[in-house]
Amino acid sequence: MQNMTVILLRYQIIYACISQFLSKVCVCDWSFKAHRRETPTPMGLGSSHPKPFPGDILEFPLNKYFSHFGIYYGERDGVPYVAHLTCRDSETKLLLFGRALKSEVKLDPVELVGRRYKVRNLLDEVHPPRDFYSLVKPAIDDMIGRDVTFDILFHNSEHQATLFRYGLKKSTQIEKVYAQILPTWKKPFEKKKL
Repeated sequence: MQNMTVILLRYQIIYACISQFLSKVCVCDWSFKAHRRETPTPMGLGSSHPKPFPGDILEFPLNKYFSHFGIYYGERDGVPYVAHLTCRDSETKLLLFGRALKSEVKLDPVELVGRRYKVRNLLDEVHPPRDFYSLVKPAIDDMIGRDVTFDILFHNSEHQATLFRYGLKKSTQIEKVYAQILPTWKKPFEKKKL
């Protein structure tokens, strides 16, 4: 029982440190104003292909380290839309340890989320994408407006986008952070100094 308590305490320390690091380098209020500083460009300029297809994962670069992700939903009245996990209009932002208790999946015009994006269907070679019209679109429609807990390590916008497209949660940007941070913490844990 004592070993379990020590393991849990160590996990909480690692989680707190990683979350604090990520909350400092990540844009936390998701206002997407960083994209508007650029000169206006045609939507999708610099994309992996200029016209996304419904169900594609769109990556919107936020800064040097992180990006925001969403699923291309298609057009409504000629305006392209993206479904994405956001806490933009929430009263509870990322206040503590990279979490926002009230975030939700929203359907916004692509240009509101960001003018520059890339299509990033990163798991297509490993996992077949689910059919957009029979599985992904109904899942998005069902999730819109529901409260979801945003967690920068375990349920961020990339996790949500891969969950919609592939049916599994995966975040490559968080895996890169783990690859950098966890080796730093390995020695203190082995020496039982933490």
